[in-house]
Amino acid sequence: MEIEVLGAHMTEIAAAKPTALLVDGVLALDAGSLCSSLSFPAQQKLKAILITHCHYDHVRDIPTIAMNIYRQGSLEVYLNSHTYEVLSTHLLDGQMYPNFLEQPPDNPALRFVTLEPYRPVDIGGYTVLAVPVPHSVPTVGYQLSAQGSKSLFYTGDTGGGLSACWEHVSPDLLITEVSMPRRMERLARETMHLTPGSLREELLRFRHMKGYVPATVLIHVNPFLADEIETEVTELAEELGASITLGHEGTKLYL
Repeated sequence: MEIEVLGAHMTEIAAAKPTALLVDGVLALDAGSLCSSLSFPAQQKLKAILITHCHYDHVRDIPTIAMNIYRQGSLEVYLNSHTYEVLSTHLLDGQMYPNFLEQPPDNPALRFVTLEPYRPVDIGGYTVLAVPVPHSVPTVGYQLSAQGSKSLFYTGDTGGGLSACWEHVSPDLLITEVSMPRRMERLARETMHLTPGSLREELLRFRHMKGYVPATVLIHVNPFLADEIETEVTELAEELGASITLGHEGTKLYL
């Protein structure tokens, strides 16, 4: 698998984009920056989008990519039931944007599909497992593998307390978040995000349960705090003797 980081940040400035990943050019994980990162032909190649939760920086480009592929076919969007309800009643309510779940009537641009947690499904030739993770709204991470390939687990946004999640996944590559530096630990815990300090706790729990620390790439970084976060992440990688790095727009990973 080839995984490209399209958006590695929690907000947008000229050098940073909201969260989105692209797998093998055909499967998107979150949709914060699909349209700004992909050409029209690349957008047409997408087979499905997997959404972790309803926060705007993860779903922003769903209506705009629907606008782009309007009458070009139907794109499947996989999500949990809470995200389904929020997007269908707010973002795609026919007021802010056309209701692309119903338009055009003969073949709507979008088709929402609700995933059940802990139940593996085949999506475009990939085995996908949705696993709930702790966050301020109902959120699922996704373990993803193709036949004969290693596995990726993408948490989306998450806070601490991932032990229950770790029971269900054993990835070769972990893509998770680190939104703030250690000095902002209190705010991170209140908003259910990770710092390098709380990430350390979660990776140590993972190693205790699984016997290893997977290669870890971190996104959803606050771009205004990126240098401070990167220094702390480098220290953490050295302490644990593991590959732990920040992802950046354009980063490509291979499994």
